[in-house]
Amino acid sequence: MVNKQTSLLIVDDNIDNLRSLAAILKLEGYKVRKAISGKVALETVRSHPPDLILLDIKMPQMDGYTVCSILKQDTTTGSIPIIFLSALNETADKLKAFAVGGVDYITKPFQAPEVVARVENQLRLQRLSQQLVVQNSQLIQEIQIRQQTEAALHQAVEQAEAANRTKSPRAIEIAAKQTKSAYAD
Repeated sequence: MVNKQTSLLIVDDNIDNLRSLAAILKLEGYKVRKAISGKVALETVRSHPPDLILLDIKMPQMDGYTVCSILKQDTTTGSIPIIFLSALNETADKLKAFAVGGVDYITKPFQAPEVVARVENQLRLQRLSQQLVVQNSQLIQEIQIRQQTEAALHQAVEQAEAANRTKSPRAIEIAAKQTKSAYAD
């Protein structure tokens, strides 16, 4: 289930990798942008944040670890999932990628079905996470409304009990109306 507006950014200093990945992902219906360096990637992300980034590690001037760290420290870009895509296949390299904020790691040479599956998986996780944020917000609002209703009901009950103790028919009538009003809310 690809949303035609889903935007991906591929960052790699190898033109052939950029073209190949872009072709694979465009066939799947994604809107793909490309960046040839870490500096260009940062500018691109800040001007038009993508939904997901595929990021090479070994690039001149600024490596992928640095790019990821910078993006994760920024509140406007910190939630963008980053999948590292690298020929580095040592465990230490992968662990460092996760430590700086990467959500997944694909080793080059990559296989198209694997890239597509991992991209779709991360986008699905991102959508589910966003849904949880919305649902939590709604639950918090519902809890606040219930707390206000319970406080009003508690106050009405106290007033009714006070009126009952005084045995004033008028006070009992007012308290009864307030109790009905609290239940109606």
